[in-house]
Amino acid sequence: MAELIHPEEKIEVSTSVNKPITKIALIGNPNSGKSSLFNQLTGLNQKVGNFPGVTVDKKTGICQLNSHQKVRIIDLPGTYSLYPKSLDEKVIIDLLYNQQSDLYPDLVIVTADASNLKRNLLLFTQLVDLKIPAVLALNMMDVATKEGVKINLEQLQQDLGVPIVPVNARNGSGIAALKIVISQQLQAPKRSFFKIPENLEGLVQQIRQYFDLETDYLAWHFAHQYQNLKFLSETDKGFISNLLQQYEFTSNTLQANETITRYTQINELLLDSVRVEKADNNEKFSNRLDQILTHKVWGYLIFFTVLFMMFQAIFAWATYPMDLIDAGVTGVNAFIQERFDGPLISLLTEGVIAGLGGILIFIPQIAILFAFIAILEETGYMARVTFMMDKIMRKFGLNGKSIVPLISGVACAVPAVMAARNIDNWKDRMITIFVTPLMSCSARIPVYTVLIALVVPEKYYLGFLNLQGMVLMGLYLLGFVAAVLSAWVMKIILKTRERSYFIMEFPVYKMPRWKNVGLTIIEKVKAFVFEAGKVIIAISVILWVMASYGPGERMAQVEQTVQQQARQNNWTQEETNIRLSSEKLESSYAGVFGHAIEPVIRPLGFDWKIGIALLTSFAAREVFVGTMSTIYSVGDSENIKTIKEKLMTEKDDAGNPFFTPARAFSLLIFYVFAMQCMSTLAVVYRETKSWRWPVMQLIYMSGLAYVCSFIVYQIFK
Repeated sequence: MAELIHPEEKIEVSTSVNKPITKIALIGNPNSGKSSLFNQLTGLNQKVGNFPGVTVDKKTGICQLNSHQKVRIIDLPGTYSLYPKSLDEKVIIDLLYNQQSDLYPDLVIVTADASNLKRNLLLFTQLVDLKIPAVLALNMMDVATKEGVKINLEQLQQDLGVPIVPVNARNGSGIAALKIVISQQLQAPKRSFFKIPENLEGLVQQIRQYFDLETDYLAWHFAHQYQNLKFLSETDKGFISNLLQQYEFTSNTLQANETITRYTQINELLLDSVRVEKADNNEKFSNRLDQILTHKVWGYLIFFTVLFMMFQAIFAWATYPMDLIDAGVTGVNAFIQERFDGPLISLLTEGVIAGLGGILIFIPQIAILFAFIAILEETGYMARVTFMMDKIMRKFGLNGKSIVPLISGVACAVPAVMAARNIDNWKDRMITIFVTPLMSCSARIPVYTVLIALVVPEKYYLGFLNLQGMVLMGLYLLGFVAAVLSAWVMKIILKTRERSYFIMEFPVYKMPRWKNVGLTIIEKVKAFVFEAGKVIIAISVILWVMASYGPGERMAQVEQTVQQQARQNNWTQEETNIRLSSEKLESSYAGVFGHAIEPVIRPLGFDWKIGIALLTSFAAREVFVGTMSTIYSVGDSENIKTIKEKLMTEKDDAGNPFFTPARAFSLLIFYVFAMQCMSTLAVVYRETKSWRWPVMQLIYMSGLAYVCSFIVYQIFK
């Protein structure tokens, strides 16, 4: 074992007033447990930002090593090599190759899957040659043991020349030992794994001297990747480009030769420290399970069944908690209105509480949706879905990696669009970004559930198939079909010679870590409620003002006219209040605005009230329910009703129910296709660096929604 410095020696240095906090980069292959290790080290002391100049997420956190020492952990994107293929991976080289960066690490923790050391050590040997102090966190030792892999840690540590700490990032074992090791003042590794070819030593030395670099291997990477290094000036890049032409530098061939050389050394090294003992029938459980779950027939049926169960659960399991929330909001409103009166009370109950209640009631459904997605990711099944869908996706101009943004779009289009940066091919990436908003996100659930509950009876078939749940799934499938068909059209329109390849590694199946699932649910629901809540409250207040006041003396004149009609027709007080409420709403600023756009949306079956909701929901789709709740609550303080009941009692000009199946389905279809989200347009602009793509999305999706909604209404009315 390598000699360790006692932690107390480090404490004296690290607590110096002038010494900045130590920065530690956490890096490793995908599915090596890096994210779990980051959570173990930082707990809740973490935040998400962006790396400078790019839109890639930067997760950093504070780790308390001991009572006197803290360090900052930087969670880098997963990568197999220091030769990047995706946008996420490119931020790694910008960070590790720029010693002037504020985020340049003092130490690197490399996570490695103990059951697959050969693949994991390729990245590790590259990092060692950069001569950054390093620690190897050997994760998944329990998996390695089950697979018959025995590792001589003392021999491996001696061969690699860096401290090795076995950990289990899932249950936290080994974390204390890792903290002790990284609290030491570790030196840069002395061993090198790659030697620069003799005919290129002159090239490397000139680059090293020109940029004042510490190692030959760093200069070697400058030669390979100067075009990707954002911190280099055009003059610097020109200098390297001229050198490469002079030395006839062939990057792809040299990268391949380097990889072969490294794997040769890794194989020799592992012969001394790793022994694999397999039983006769020691076929991995994951492989046996994959024969079923990724089967060319059964795999798709199982995936469809999983989706079907998820959408059934959104309706069936969420009923009781939704009823409790609904009763609670209604009770609070009734309590306040029975005891207080005045404009401020009306603002609170009819504006703030009515609007916010329209979003709180959907927390159970959102939580169930995110729970399913988190479990699919935790178990490793989501990776299999990506693999299965690759062959199908390619026919429509996408690839297997596109299924991750598309499925993520079921939760929210914003992170889903950002997830598309893992797609290497430009054309596939642009198509994926363009069509992802057509997937029905969680913000559409409030609209879907309210309208479905209005016109679809709550019937069960075979004792467990909920008709409302089947309709909901149909809407989601409709969005998916629209997405892939739109992708197919774009595949024909966009011309490029670039070809894409799909390579990924399956993680082993494992039980989900329920703590991670729970944290994901809490985090996503909290973001949904608070981020949407800010918009909803603001819009609800504005709507209340617009619906309660009108231009000039119109509101006073309306009240005078209605009172006169009431005396002439001998209306009861309740009839008078209802008519007064309706007339005031139509004469208000909201009514004037709604009437102005009504001719445009009338062919879809919509009136001026729905028109107001459509426009306000452009800020966020879920605002639609809050808007309708606010509009139908105004002036109705003596009769507190749920949004569903308010819509059911709404009448058209002939006195018939307004929300007929034709009108409700027309509105549902409109929301399936419409780009009703400013946040999505903003993130598309940020990811594409151009307004062309979000503007095209807005025009295309709005036009598609209008046409399809028009067809549905004309057929069913």
